[in-house]
Amino acid sequence: MKLTTKELTVCALLTAMALGLSYLENLFPLSLAVPVPGVKLGLANIVAVFALYALGAGQAFLILFARCLLGSVFAGNMSAFIFSLFGGVSAMAVMTLLSHLRGLSVYGVSAGGAAAHNCGQIAAAMLTLGSTAPLYYLPVLLGVSLLTGGLTGLVCACLFRGLASTNFMKG
Repeated sequence: MKLTTKELTVCALLTAMALGLSYLENLFPLSLAVPVPGVKLGLANIVAVFALYALGAGQAFLILFARCLLGSVFAGNMSAFIFSLFGGVSAMAVMTLLSHLRGLSVYGVSAGGAAAHNCGQIAAAMLTLGSTAPLYYLPVLLGVSLLTGGLTGLVCACLFRGLASTNFMKG
């Protein structure tokens, strides 16, 4: 994939935004409101959904990979890279497919991506642990993913509405 300077710059800015949102998310004690271990809002997924619709699947995958890699490097936890990448690639693949369905809004695409993200992370946990035990946790994560995916879809819908009159969304 050959990117123009403008496209590369937009990808770099969106990657930085996703990294910032991911870091910001760790500052909120979500476990106080939702007493389920490992549940996150998925704020960085706002950037992934936005990039998919605004830039296309190729650049969205590029942003996702850069965020997963850099996030793991900055956190000093390269084993988290496997979980992040499995979840992210699963989510982006499903969202790319769902985005082509007529009648399915950004809310449905985002919720499908959130569910796929959890499935990808459970798959990574099963590979890492060599056990099917993480599958028992999947129904809980899928239930929460409907809420978090819907929230991500809502934020993206607001972004699209706000940027509708700009040149950025016309491309």
